[in-house]
Amino acid sequence: QDITTLNRLMAESKRVADDLTRLIETANAPIFGVDTQGRVTEWNQKLADLSQFSKKETLEQPLVANFITEYYHGPVSFVLLKALHGEETASFELPLVKNGEKKAVLLLNATTRRGPDGEVIGVICVGQDITQINAMTAEQQRVADDLARLIDSANAPIFGVDINGMVTEWNKKAVSILGFTKDETIGKNLVHTFIQPEDRKSVSDVLQKALSGKETANYELPLLSKHGERYTILLNATTRRNAKGEITGVVGV
Repeated sequence: QDITTLNRLMAESKRVADDLTRLIETANAPIFGVDTQGRVTEWNQKLADLSQFSKKETLEQPLVANFITEYYHGPVSFVLLKALHGEETASFELPLVKNGEKKAVLLLNATTRRGPDGEVIGVICVGQDITQINAMTAEQQRVADDLARLIDSANAPIFGVDINGMVTEWNKKAVSILGFTKDETIGKNLVHTFIQPEDRKSVSDVLQKALSGKETANYELPLLSKHGERYTILLNATTRRNAKGEITGVVGV
């Protein structure tokens, strides 16, 4: 029989397979694959660089037992099992650890891998390295924590309100001067709860200016303590913004 067409189809299939292999190997994203038994079948160069495990060290080895930290054995096994049953998972986080040291953190998509007849033959995982993103997030959280401690322990009364005028910050110095605890103030309307009626308009005007981006320095803020004593605090009202630059409230120092 004439097998010219068959040979041509086989040659084309091999070409596509070779192209796919090269694409996986040279991709600028970490990629690995496992078979139905969870043994590594793919481990591209990007993943080798990030994990510091070479392809030779990983191929045909059990992925979860050999290359995943014990804490993640259960979650990763579950994701792979789902993919082997045709249920794909997007955006699961996986730390890469070698000799007890975290090398990188990946955000992965787990996709079912099928053979020529549609049968499930394994799982392919494609991801991105989010190590630096996580490090930046951790640093931002550290700075935020430091700022929160600075506000709370400052030797000057500091308060904050959101865009609706509800108290969001009330530091220890404000507690010691005015007698209202943090629990008594958070979520309460600053002007209506802690400002005398005759002063409410002027204080509201200062807060509204700050909420529109116009800050006020050296404003004499009249406050009434829990015990009925009047205090005047020299205040700087500063606009508070989020990471996108959107106004989220006012801080008074």
